[in-house]
Amino acid sequence: MNNSRNLQTQKTAFYILLIYIAFQLSGFLFIIPSIKQFCLGLIEADGMEAELILAGWWSAISAAIAFIASLILISKNKSFWKVFSGEKASLGVSIGWGIIGFFLVLLGQSIGAMIEQAIGIDYGSENTEAIMKVTELAPIMILASVLFGPVLEELVFRRVVFGSLVQTQNFWVAGVISAIVFAVIHLDFSHIILYTISGFVFAFLYYKTRRLLTSIIAHMLLNGYVTLIQLNADKIQQFLDSAPK
Repeated sequence: MNNSRNLQTQKTAFYILLIYIAFQLSGFLFIIPSIKQFCLGLIEADGMEAELILAGWWSAISAAIAFIASLILISKNKSFWKVFSGEKASLGVSIGWGIIGFFLVLLGQSIGAMIEQAIGIDYGSENTEAIMKVTELAPIMILASVLFGPVLEELVFRRVVFGSLVQTQNFWVAGVISAIVFAVIHLDFSHIILYTISGFVFAFLYYKTRRLLTSIIAHMLLNGYVTLIQLNADKIQQFLDSAPK
């Protein structure tokens, strides 16, 4: 019975991984000229602006589809969440740790940024800048970057990758490996230290409370914070410039 349940859980984890890969690669649909032209024809803009708007809408739609498909799969396997022995933290404690975790990630990224500066890596992420360009033209992109994206990434990198590794490895090994995989998948190699630190903190939060909700909250807060700051950078700078010296 246990072997059958374990096999079902492994299949669910594998299918969720496939869904995430399909979501990441779904943009290649627009390599097909007829599909791309049809979709661009639905947008009241031209040139690069239209392509960025299309990217924003498609990111949100494909992320929503991947999110729903993942939830349907998980709903059919009640043992999917049974990763750790011991009691889960209460809902209130888990939410509290999610908020604390957000600040832990900010602290970790600050330390990571100092390390990067010390070795000559410039501040600023090309990955984040690209997402912000799309978000400015298509605000619906926020659904992908702040809502669905963090949930999908936590399902894949914390529940599937970390959750599988921690069955046979100690926390540190599982946490570091899953964090590195999380960093690499973002394809922003100049800032791999920042992504690795974030991934490790998210793994710690999941392990600490035994609830994926905790790392999801921290991840959403981080992405929401970055989005808010980036979209209002000019206003923030104006406020700082006008503040009494």
